[in-house]
Amino acid sequence: MEIVICPDIGAVGQAAADSFERVIQRKPAAVLGLATGSSPVPLYDELESRSRNGQVSFRDVRAFSLDEYIGLPVGHPETYKEVVNREFTTRMDIDPARVLGPNGNAPDLKVEAADFERAIINAGGIDVQVLGIGSNGHIGFNEPGSSLGSRTRVKTLLPTTRRDNARFFNDPDDVPHHVITQGIGTIMEARRIVLMATGEQKAEAIARLVEGPISAMCPGSILQLHPNARVILDEAAASQLALADYYRYTYENKPVWQRL
Repeated sequence: MEIVICPDIGAVGQAAADSFERVIQRKPAAVLGLATGSSPVPLYDELESRSRNGQVSFRDVRAFSLDEYIGLPVGHPETYKEVVNREFTTRMDIDPARVLGPNGNAPDLKVEAADFERAIINAGGIDVQVLGIGSNGHIGFNEPGSSLGSRTRVKTLLPTTRRDNARFFNDPDDVPHHVITQGIGTIMEARRIVLMATGEQKAEAIARLVEGPISAMCPGSILQLHPNARVILDEAAASQLALADYYRYTYENKPVWQRL
């Protein structure tokens, strides 16, 4: 796992975009995994800029969302389908039909979860997956206590997660209690993972993810076992890392052969 500590949020977005751009340059028909929330916004801002100036193209790309709320009306601005459309799809040169998320209003959510898993497999698997991390250590909506081998399924949100997400809704009571989310096992099958975190409120979770034990109590800690995971942080999110100076040193002194 590579730890990259950046001076500010803009630099976090640039470092994450570098990873995505490299994948797409090598494989124009790459399969991307998309996250929502505030963490990936700097990445999407940077990718839009690079798309507009012709530096990278999404014409042949396919993309899958991490998760979706259950029960929000179709077209509700806070469904993750609408958020992904607003933050990513409409800003890039990608066919909206090539961006797929789970249906939170499917008549049979168990069947929907299985179908979504199958769609990822049929696309060849995720080439690069962007993640954020919740203040309690969750990735996707895999709350503490989730199976580290879990697949796409329905999960109940903890009250802390609902409170964290209430800022996106007019009324905190409007935040759904349930979601359909890629499982930890599903996420870990991505060939490359880029996790982004900014702000002091994420510092404790990042310290547990990077330097704590691998535990279902901090689902993000499973990334320690991924062969190609990159954790990109601003200074605030990195503030509780015991080995922060070492991470800065190793990244700044990367040999040319390791950058390939």
